Amino acid sequence: MVPVGDVLAVGAVALGAVMQRATGLGFALVAAPFLVVILGPFSGVTLANLLSAVINLIVLCMTVRALRRRVAVQMIAGVVLALPLGVWVVRELPGPALLVGIGLITAASVAWVAVGQSMPLLRRRGGAAASGFASGFFNTTAGTGGPPLAVYAASTGWDHRSFVPTVQLVGLVTNVLSLAAKGTPVLSWKLLLACGVAMLAGIGGGQYLQRWLPEGAARRGMLALALAGSTIAIVKGLASW
Repeated sequence: MVPVGDVLAVGAVALGAVMQRATGLGFALVAAPFLVVILGPFSGVTLANLLSAVINLIVLCMTVRALRRRVAVQMIAGVVLALPLGVWVVRELPGPALLVGIGLITAASVAWVAVGQSMPLLRRRGGAAASGFASGFFNTTAGTGGPPLAVYAASTGWDHRSFVPTVQLVGLVTNVLSLAAKGTPVLSWKLLLACGVAMLAGIGGGQYLQRWLPEGAARRGMLALALAGSTIAIVKGLASW
């Protein structure tokens, strides 16, 4: 019999992939909290990093023509600066504390994106690098690097067409660096294969949904799922303290 946890993990990956393709964000926000609860803080986040890197590459290849290279380079510079701090936090915090922290970071990220509050400082020189720094730290510690980039987009009026490929490139570099620093998760090949199939199916579903699903509706669904996952992570972390 297939473990229930594995089934839930595969389902979370599929949902996250749908949202990533439909909105440009969402895979880690949706999938990472559930993966952390099912697999534990370290394996959950590193698996989210691994799958995110793959989906970043696939979506980037599909949308690369609209890439904003200069903004991507600035954001990646911020990511590189944030990586050592994120790795140190992951290594120093105990499991339950890290689980609660991941849930709180994700929940706060969801709330900030949901409010859609503009940050005028991000329009100034260095704003893209600052967003990249926050994204890199969030990605390394909680597997959720998208919200700071979404805040930057909202604050600068970034059009969705070029936003999608640019954040895929930033996410790809971030996830590869995170994996290089922390190592890959030790999981069964069956679970990894199932997650890979679910991810491809989700991308296909997101490609279809993108044709008729309003962007606002997709965004609300992503945030609702992410908030549910982060709440579960917080509760489990507190219960195991």
